[in-house]
Amino acid sequence: MSSKSNDDHHIHIDIVMFPFMAHGHLIPFLALANHIHHHTGFTIAIANTPLNIQYLRRQNSPPWIHLLELPYNSSDHGLPPNTEHTEDLPLDQIGKLVISTVSLKTPFHNLLLDMVRKQGQPPLCIISDLFFGWVVDVAKSVNTVNITFATGCAYGFLAYVSFWLNLPHLKTDGEEFDLPGFPDSKFHVSQLHEFMRKADGNDSWSRFFQPQISCCLQSFGWLCNTVEEIEPLGLDLLRKYTKFPVWQIGPLLPKQLLNKSPLSATEQRVAKSPGISPQKCVQWLDMHGVDSVLYISFGSQNTISPSHMMELAIGLEKSMKPFIWVIRPPLGFSLKAEFRSEWLPQGFEDRMYRTNRGLLVKNWAPQLEILSHASTGAFLNHCGWNSTMESLSQGVKIIGWPMAAEQAFNSKMLVEEMGVAVELTRGIQRCISSDEVKEVIEMVMDKEGKGGDMKRRAEKIAEHIRAAVKNEGNEKGSSIKALDDFVSAIKTRK
Repeated sequence: MSSKSNDDHHIHIDIVMFPFMAHGHLIPFLALANHIHHHTGFTIAIANTPLNIQYLRRQNSPPWIHLLELPYNSSDHGLPPNTEHTEDLPLDQIGKLVISTVSLKTPFHNLLLDMVRKQGQPPLCIISDLFFGWVVDVAKSVNTVNITFATGCAYGFLAYVSFWLNLPHLKTDGEEFDLPGFPDSKFHVSQLHEFMRKADGNDSWSRFFQPQISCCLQSFGWLCNTVEEIEPLGLDLLRKYTKFPVWQIGPLLPKQLLNKSPLSATEQRVAKSPGISPQKCVQWLDMHGVDSVLYISFGSQNTISPSHMMELAIGLEKSMKPFIWVIRPPLGFSLKAEFRSEWLPQGFEDRMYRTNRGLLVKNWAPQLEILSHASTGAFLNHCGWNSTMESLSQGVKIIGWPMAAEQAFNSKMLVEEMGVAVELTRGIQRCISSDEVKEVIEMVMDKEGKGGDMKRRAEKIAEHIRAAVKNEGNEKGSSIKALDDFVSAIKTRK
């Protein structure tokens, strides 16, 4: 077992974490590790494959987090060499990566046996991802308990779990279906990613997810990166469905972001070289009025089709609203490829640059600085939960364009339950026109009417998010109380 130092014999590990190999999982797990340590002083280990451990090292992971490598060779699983991460993999290959994770069971078990031998007792618990249901058995075998960490919101997470366990779209001939666990809601097939729509129980995704999720429902309890006050319905439904404790310990966000104080370089969530410096971004935002700028980014894994990209650009120009757009090559091209001007209207980038109307950022932007800036009024995104929490914590309303996984369920909740979002489109199936883009942007960016309502709701949610992590004297927010409750539960295992 390799780690930060070779002399790990005397280190006592209190909690072992095991995230799935994707940025949207590694980052919240690292944030959770920091959060638990600051609250309890526990020493925490994160186990993963070698390249993901290297990635976490580059995140300046602190000394109280021990990084443990598990042997893994992607070539053994029909993947390109040195591929241990969902980024840069097309969807059919992501499926292979997901299925290959079952091979980590034996090395992970050996790592725990070694740890128990060295420290004379097992860790208090193992916190693992929904993808790793098999950890429940491994935890039992070393006499500890498993906790599943839901990196998404309660509503979206429950919808995803219930979908895979029940495949409800097969039980209807129509476009709409009922989803067990959601007594008062209808769902629509357009909310299902292509491989979910094709799932019939015999496909590779169903064969992987059904046993893993069923095992996760045997966990000791679940942790959820959300806040009781912003998601009362989702948490209530999730607790009724799982029938065990769900501790809502979110938001897992940098303290500076919640206190509205400047972000230090280390608080940037992802150690990547941005396509633009934070200073340049802030200078550009400073030139624009309060709540006037639309920020556009589809997360680290997603992009849109060439025709969508063209219509989005034309619609942006028609709307006359200033924007920052994190732009990557469209579908069908490697995300690492050079960006070509032909994917945008002729002269578009030049016109936007000359008039200060648009800032196009290639690849990666300093998202937290952008969202926390007073000029940012709305965020057009894929409704991934990390980005959503960052946005809501700043009172920034959302234009949803869900792409994959549980994102369309998150979007449904943001629109119907929270009233802080409007959906522009879903996935890549439907065509959109530049007029639709213009109309939605104008409606959401409007300071009156629906746009004004969304803004007030988003600001109320931001207040709840900040209050949840308050921890001063006798005043404890709901998420701090939930964390206390979680800690006492794993100590006593009651």
